[in-house]
Amino acid sequence: MSGIPHDHYEPKSNFEKGMQARLPIIGLLYDTIMIPTPKNLNWMWIWGIVLTFTLALQIITGVVLVMHYVPHVDMAFASVEHIMRDVNGGHMIRYLHMNGASLFFIAVYAHIFRGLYYGSYKAPREVTWIIGMLIYLLMMGTAFMGYVLPWGQMSFHGTAVITGLFGAVPFVGEALQTWLLGASAVGQPALNRFFSLHYLLPFVIAGLVIVHIWAFHTTGNNNPTGVEVRRTSKEEAERDTLPFWPYFVIKDLYALAIILLVFFAIVGFMPNYLGHPDNYIEANPLATPAHIVPEWYFLPFYAILRAFTADVWIVMGASWITGGIIDAKFFGVLAMFGAIAVMAIAPWLDTSTVRSGRYRPMFKIAFLILGADFMFLMWLGAMPAEEPYASLSLLGSTYWFAYFLVILPLLGIIEKPTTPPATIEDDFNAKYAKSGGGASEGVATPAE
Repeated sequence: MSGIPHDHYEPKSNFEKGMQARLPIIGLLYDTIMIPTPKNLNWMWIWGIVLTFTLALQIITGVVLVMHYVPHVDMAFASVEHIMRDVNGGHMIRYLHMNGASLFFIAVYAHIFRGLYYGSYKAPREVTWIIGMLIYLLMMGTAFMGYVLPWGQMSFHGTAVITGLFGAVPFVGEALQTWLLGASAVGQPALNRFFSLHYLLPFVIAGLVIVHIWAFHTTGNNNPTGVEVRRTSKEEAERDTLPFWPYFVIKDLYALAIILLVFFAIVGFMPNYLGHPDNYIEANPLATPAHIVPEWYFLPFYAILRAFTADVWIVMGASWITGGIIDAKFFGVLAMFGAIAVMAIAPWLDTSTVRSGRYRPMFKIAFLILGADFMFLMWLGAMPAEEPYASLSLLGSTYWFAYFLVILPLLGIIEKPTTPPATIEDDFNAKYAKSGGGASEGVATPAE
């Protein structure tokens, strides 16, 4: 499975030999769990197991909730209350599912920003990165459709606002919106569609996760130095790597236990902290909430959506050039999806020959600002659509696009990075030499 030289599975018993000849599932599992992994991985490489656990949690709790949920506009809200009040353990299952979505997005944002900092999107891992971004898009779609199902005030009116964005698409917007909702407004057809897709998409995500894992098992894991594992011989590869089991499995399980300790504390003591109280009011098309906001994990892109109003010069320019086809609403939609698209094409925007941000001093500053900008946009997305928040959202959106479209390509030309270690082994030895631990064979050189 991996391009790194290592010992492959050798069946011993007659049963194992028979299985390997007919269905090599044991060998596949062995090669997966024993894959050579760069020995210098830090704690930012624990999010994969958190995401895998959370996906399983969401699917299992979702299947149980579906047994009691009624996807009908007159009964959906009551069925959720029935789950909370009458089903044995129903409140805990629903709170696990609700907060599991938040844990999913916390982990995926940490996973994405880890990849952006350490250059995990660079060759030969571009396909792995693209698959990851597809998973992220499906996560967003699944989460949005799931938010509709409780049929509370925020569910209903938030759906009306977000699906209304598709109506801004020139020429086909109205037809597209009607096709999406199954009617001219949010109602029973929309609930049927979103319920069906919310149940289906997690299994599509699970399939893509398998492909994602397969992809990086083929290319090998990136690591904090960005230096590739030596593949000229099995002996050299073993000096750069350790088997995934037991070293990294134990490390990942330890990190997962700590994260779940916090997660279950939130589920048990403050399960509605990240929710909105209006969603405990049954949907009423005639009473619009004063301030409609999406879930917290959509807020940065919601801020970008609202930032481009009709009086912004770039919107006015686009409208003039296209004869009014691109108005402020459609431009906002393009900006929102464009903010995700620029992350997806980062492998082709980053011109630096050095993979890891650890050795790029100017990049570190730009990336630190990007992380702060993301949190800033998240806060702005929860604020009213008025000044000064509108201007601040435009400022935050400008930096987001400037980072990917201007700063990344430019840094590869003007930046003078420091020299990475020659091998992963050198970085590992230097790290443990500094901390007073035992170093493996080899000459220790500075890690940074």
